[in-house]
Amino acid sequence: MVLDVETTGLSASTHRVVELALVTTDPTGRVVDEWSTRFNPQGPVGATHIHGITDADVKHAPLFADVVDQMSTRLSGAAVVAHNAPFDLAFLRAEYARASWRLPYLPTLCTLDASQHHLPHLPRRRLVDCCDAIGHPLTHAHSALGDAHATAALLAYYLNPRNGSHAHPDHLRMPHDALTVPWPTGPDANGVPLTDRRRSEAPASRRDLSERARRNVEALNLNVTRPAQPLVQLVERFSLLDALDEGAPAGALAYLEKIAEVLEDGVLTPDEAADLHDVAAVHDLDADAVAAAHRAFVLALAHEALEDGKVSRAEADELRIVAALLDVSPNIVKSLLADAETARHARLSAGLGPLPAGWAHGEPLRVGDRVVFTGCENAGRGTLEARSEELGVRVLGTVSSKTAMLVTDGTMLGGKHDKATALGVRMVDPETYRTLLAHLQPALPAAKPVVKTLAPGNAPTRTTAEPSGAMDALTAPANGFAVPGSAAPTPSPALVRAWGRDNGWQVGQRGRLPAGLLEAYNAAAGG
Repeated sequence: MVLDVETTGLSASTHRVVELALVTTDPTGRVVDEWSTRFNPQGPVGATHIHGITDADVKHAPLFADVVDQMSTRLSGAAVVAHNAPFDLAFLRAEYARASWRLPYLPTLCTLDASQHHLPHLPRRRLVDCCDAIGHPLTHAHSALGDAHATAALLAYYLNPRNGSHAHPDHLRMPHDALTVPWPTGPDANGVPLTDRRRSEAPASRRDLSERARRNVEALNLNVTRPAQPLVQLVERFSLLDALDEGAPAGALAYLEKIAEVLEDGVLTPDEAADLHDVAAVHDLDADAVAAAHRAFVLALAHEALEDGKVSRAEADELRIVAALLDVSPNIVKSLLADAETARHARLSAGLGPLPAGWAHGEPLRVGDRVVFTGCENAGRGTLEARSEELGVRVLGTVSSKTAMLVTDGTMLGGKHDKATALGVRMVDPETYRTLLAHLQPALPAAKPVVKTLAPGNAPTRTTAEPSGAMDALTAPANGFAVPGSAAPTPSPALVRAWGRDNGWQVGQRGRLPAGLLEAYNAAAGG
């Protein structure tokens, strides 16, 4: 029996079924009967723009309790098939409970989960994706009967050995197992608690994720807080397979799909955060499972960005924002981006020749150096900037202590020149820079942080040792330190801020310290 429900929302405990369809198939998946009805949900119908049902459409529809006996007659003795079955069955079970009926636990085939076996290479596994993969266009999507027929087509494909994979033996046994399930013949005289469902409570309040996401994005201090095209291209290319490979729980497929859906515009609204909360609850995902799914989602996006060997600024911004929205440690993205940059620098450094004899231009320009231009409009500045980026030299808009040189023709003696002078940044004219670029030298090896044992009350300090890839940070503690424990007095905010910036935290010059930073600092210092 193929089941599909349309609902007023995503929380089985608070939202209602507004439409339901049952499609009966034979053992090969061929449709032999169908039945559907709408229900009066005794409240707003919810997202009309999705399911197409209006309040007027269900004003005179029956209540669920009015037809629960008919439904039980149809379901009795049948195994249930649904796409994202935990969702449909959670709502069905809740409606049975409201009607004081106890729905037995039924042999169930989830065509979403089974797609991993029958359609293993699909990047996304929504019903429309699976139907497209088998050549069965999804018509009347988000109507209960239309989706039930589409799911029945998937079932028929899964059961047909000519399609390249045999049905799982457990699935073939389900019709027999269903015949042994005892069904109630009427409502329970003692009533049925609405919470009588085999799931754990969701990990956090509905508002928490949205509020943390807002604070996290604000802390990024990026010029964009709402990604616009093409920044959300990574989310559009998101692959469930990659997220599962990155450690997402096996039962989180539908939750990962929901993350991709709500983040396709690069924003997480309070309502969308509530939707994620409800989907996690339906799928028995506790706080640890949700955190693992979020981390895997970000890692999957990061590796998608790394696929071409270079992460654009737009992609880097998108990764940082998505990580912030999902409350994933910024250190993860920082480490991956650093790893990508290190690998790119290595590729660009390969084959570069030595400096010519009699080199008279001082310290050479290197792959990965940061340069800033001011003026130089008549010296081919645009061409120089483009060529610099192509060769792996970073062209930035502001001067800092990390700037290797300021390229200036003397026509603009403004803020950049003043700051470079104050910081002692090297200044070169365009022609000298052109020569430096023509004799670009390999990047210097990255230095691996090493922690010295701390004296009580001192901030963590770092020395350098052998070169190391940035991916080391993914297997080290999140703060990058492994310090023997020792009690220490409360450090000054300035020390904590400096340590935080060195270890990937987004820290301003003043104001409240980010949540968790002091705890991470104390852990690193052994406090």
